[in-house]
Amino acid sequence: MTTYVALLHSIVLGPGRRVLMVDLKAMAAELGFRDVRSWVATGNLIFEGEDAPLATVESRLEAGFRTRFGKHVDIIARTAEAWKRLAARNPFPNGNGADIGIRVMRKPLGPDALSMLRRLAAPGIALAISDGDLWIDFGGKPSETRLLSHLTTKKLGIGTLRNANTVNALAAMLD
Repeated sequence: MTTYVALLHSIVLGPGRRVLMVDLKAMAAELGFRDVRSWVATGNLIFEGEDAPLATVESRLEAGFRTRFGKHVDIIARTAEAWKRLAARNPFPNGNGADIGIRVMRKPLGPDALSMLRRLAAPGIALAISDGDLWIDFGGKPSETRLLSHLTTKKLGIGTLRNANTVNALAAMLD
């Protein structure tokens, strides 16, 4: 049995329609996953399942989501051990957790992505890649930076952004 963390890229189904966590947990349970839990209402799940490649877990969840909610959503999965490593490798440990964003990637980012983003980042924004995931210390009010518009699937590949508080809360739920 393996414990997984799964992050949905978006839980917006359309104008005024969002996925409720109770429905998302029910979908995962219907797929055969056990002990399904969520953290806040932003598409974060922890669950247990048979040991399988992450791509298989992601595909099952994405197919189940499409069937249940009628829309494709990218879902990134990690094992509990990989998630704990992600949380422990915060390159900005003294920053404000709400101001530190982590773009959790399906495929690891390379140094070229970091170079491109550094050219676009405003002064005061710090960037780092740790194990292929992008860490950003926005240094205050992440929603006010134009860098967010460059953190897209088209430019970086499949991934989803969470803040350090969420990453740490999910890691704590794994203990």
